[in-house]
Amino acid sequence: MDRRAFLSLSAFTPLAHLLPVYRTARAADAVELHTDVAVIGGGVGGIACALAAARNGLKVILTERYDWIGGQLTSQAVPPDEHPWIETTGSTKTYRDFRTRVRDYYKRNYPLSEAATKDPLLNPGAGSVSKLCHEPRAALAVLLEMLAPHVATGRVKIVQPFAPTSAETDGDTVTAVIGTMPSHRVPVVITAPYFVDATETGELLPLAKVEHVTGAEAQRDTGEPHAPDVAKPKNHQAFTVCFAVDHQPDADNTIPVPPAYKQWRDYIPKMQPAWPGKLLSWEMSDPKSLKTRAVGFNPAGAVEKGLNLWTYRRILAKSNCAEDSGVSDICLVNWPQNDYWLGNLYDTPDAAKHELAGRELSLALLYWMQTEAPHADGRKKGFPGLRLRNDILGTETTTGLAMAPYIRESRRIKALFTVTETHVGVEARAKALKKQPGEFAAEKFADSVGTGSYRIDLHPSSTGDNYIDVSSLPFQIPLGALIPKRVENLLPACKNIGTTHITNGCYRLHPVEWSIGEAVGELVAFCIAKKRVPRQVRRDAKLLGDYQAHLVKAGCDLEWPDEIAKTVR
Repeated sequence: MDRRAFLSLSAFTPLAHLLPVYRTARAADAVELHTDVAVIGGGVGGIACALAAARNGLKVILTERYDWIGGQLTSQAVPPDEHPWIETTGSTKTYRDFRTRVRDYYKRNYPLSEAATKDPLLNPGAGSVSKLCHEPRAALAVLLEMLAPHVATGRVKIVQPFAPTSAETDGDTVTAVIGTMPSHRVPVVITAPYFVDATETGELLPLAKVEHVTGAEAQRDTGEPHAPDVAKPKNHQAFTVCFAVDHQPDADNTIPVPPAYKQWRDYIPKMQPAWPGKLLSWEMSDPKSLKTRAVGFNPAGAVEKGLNLWTYRRILAKSNCAEDSGVSDICLVNWPQNDYWLGNLYDTPDAAKHELAGRELSLALLYWMQTEAPHADGRKKGFPGLRLRNDILGTETTTGLAMAPYIRESRRIKALFTVTETHVGVEARAKALKKQPGEFAAEKFADSVGTGSYRIDLHPSSTGDNYIDVSSLPFQIPLGALIPKRVENLLPACKNIGTTHITNGCYRLHPVEWSIGEAVGELVAFCIAKKRVPRQVRRDAKLLGDYQAHLVKAGCDLEWPDEIAKTVR
């Protein structure tokens, strides 16, 4: 492909539109697949679900829309956002196993220094955002390795690339999910006793007519102090098309001028409270105070003050490798400057247009960094040595950017129980309990199936809200948030659980999504063994206790140690 065409995105088409849609309903010549549980979506939650179901002896079909399984960790290219206690608690045994395997992957395959090789807490990228910043290919290799024994025995069948296009239902039961694959010119029909929606945007919910919500709920409905007065169903958090770069200081790797460059170079966000100036700048809104926050950028070393974006999400650090290894730093660009909030990726006919515009924004940011970004000394502009590392993201022959956009907000089920800001937010709980921070923990749920911790972190959104960044407490994941109000055999396994627009901001991160998926995989296995449906398990104290005992035996943390539970994040 011509380099100019490659970087101008002329060859880009969202994958949803690459998959052939010859017929979207069941046909006589359809390919039919049957399994015990169909997990639609091979992201973090979907993989955790498949692993849990398979280790309990169930047969699993795991579908994925993109060429890589792994979602946030791989096709979206985002190293994990985690809490400070992740090494020992607040997740699951299998998630901690994943983290150990990532470190081992680097120790087995990379020319690490002696110190890095001996470091039990190796951070491959030495990034500041996480204790485990790593390349997406490393995560892909580890996830495939974890699934390998189940694939070999036939318990797990990976079907990709697969796009769901319709669903069949019988009353409150989903009976089939129908989709398309490039390798089949007829529909692929998947039938199963249980279906799991582990897609990044809750794709099965409208297809199966599962009651759900989108965007921001009204304050009168949730009682949340940070919710708007009026519901805004079209108000979705920004998505980001990530990309990876290294830096060759003596080279000129400047890409051709992206067609939308002038538009994005001059763009000043219109939102409330106001953004401090142009989007393509080293100044932005501080997520907590919303005042102007200046950051630095220096591939060669430290910055005078504040955050160095070069090391923030660095996914490979040359300092971890032997001096003569030839390894360079690789920086993953997932910053406010390439957050896209001018439109949404679902429930709009313009979804493909907005994804393309998000990709154009990322290329514009790269070109701006190469040509116009100011240096700290104020005298120089541009870093022409920045090189797009499309090989790191598996997109050498397409756009050079991440395969998939990083999606922060999904459709969410109308659940038996909805987690609100009053359950986990420090400010809201302090007001409700009339206590001071440090004197209370998040709401304790009798039906807890997992734990997590993260600030309530909402990026700017598509109807003009600036950041909403709110202190929270280490929280639990209630079973009631995983069960739809009506449908019996479809369960959510990622960002599509019973949270609100506000609490999605802390339940949407990698380890929480893994815990949700694992709990769902265990739940399906438990329900099939006991011949019960999920709502019956939650209603019956004996069944609930037995199910939670299964989770504990599998290594799932259901509650926080007392010394952590009251910690304000």
